[in-house]
Amino acid sequence: MRHRTNRALIGRLSEFERLVEVGVGNRTDVAAGLADAGKRVVATDVHPREVPDGVRFERDDVFDPDPAVYRDAEAVYALNLPPELHRPTLEVARRTDAAFLFTTLGGDQPAIPVSRETIPGETVFIARE
Repeated sequence: MRHRTNRALIGRLSEFERLVEVGVGNRTDVAAGLADAGKRVVATDVHPREVPDGVRFERDDVFDPDPAVYRDAEAVYALNLPPELHRPTLEVARRTDAAFLFTTLGGDQPAIPVSRETIPGETVFIARE
């Protein structure tokens, strides 16, 4: 089931050419799939992480972001993003005029205004103005 969800996430995010994943952690499948599809992907985390070939890693914290990490992004996305990170990640995306798409943990509801898209096994939240 998770493989099908990851494929759907990759398909949804593939409309963007330059993406930044916030809080990649140890879940690199979506970033890898986007890179394999020819997208330029930067993965961030507050801790050093190993990322697949084709994905650039930058250590960054959305509470004190480095604007250069996000400068060329068309989309900022996050998977399993906890509510306390919704607003700061939205602000990072807004500063670079990038779309912000994310999924939440379990039953967490978005802490910002969103529209919802259902994909296999997941709901994708898209930040609204």
